[in-house]
Amino acid sequence: MRRAVRVVVAGGVAAFFVAACGSAPSAERVSPAVTVAAPQTKVTCEAVGEAYTRNIGPFAEALTRMVQATPTAATRAAAQQKLKALADSLRAATQGSADAQLKSDGKQAADRLQAKAADAKFFGTIKTAQDVSTVLGPSLKEWLSPVNHHCS
Repeated sequence: MRRAVRVVVAGGVAAFFVAACGSAPSAERVSPAVTVAAPQTKVTCEAVGEAYTRNIGPFAEALTRMVQATPTAATRAAAQQKLKALADSLRAATQGSADAQLKSDGKQAADRLQAKAADAKFFGTIKTAQDVSTVLGPSLKEWLSPVNHHCS
């Protein structure tokens, strides 16, 4: 089960952040009026990708451990700490951005992640592998949406 979650997470990370760096081919047509991201935005998006890559695996593993047995305060706390580490890393990746909007949106996304990390009730609702998939998929995408439009 753990390997399956890692594969799903790794695939999602690769798709999300390869596109974030502007190096992935796109199925969409790009109009000539669309400008290429500024070099400093690309650097920030690469830093966001690195922060995500470094932290999502440990977070996924902590969630998986939490649902494999009866959740305990210790397994919930470990998952909460891993999500907080992702928030801190995202904040650090965007706070030095020359793009004021990306910096602001990075703070907003990090604040969302930090709020969820502190929400014990939210972690109490994660009981199954399907719940873990939802958190690692649609929920995480929503929480990261403020920076996603800059880095895709």
